[in-house]
Amino acid sequence: MRVFVCVLLMALVTYIPRVLPITLLKRQLQSRFLKSFLYYVPYAVLAALTFPGIFWATGDITGAAVGTATAIILALCDKGLVVVAVGAIVAVFLTGVLL
Repeated sequence: MRVFVCVLLMALVTYIPRVLPITLLKRQLQSRFLKSFLYYVPYAVLAALTFPGIFWATGDITGAAVGTATAIILALCDKGLVVVAVGAIVAVFLTGVLL
């Protein structure tokens, strides 16, 4: 019974933020600031959740920094997600082997 209540509460918590904007905002947003803010929120949240994990996943801050730098450079060069991920993994591996 407790698991069912937990799942129900989690469903409610994820459902409310999705439905609330639809029900409250009947018309198109006019505020340029609010549009910009809502556009960048997912990227900021993803970065805030990802970056701490990046630097503590390997146990070596040097390898993590090299992998992060490699991923950023490849992403800025418009490489695909798989290329960026594999490039970062290879960079971390090579840093661990060489250092």
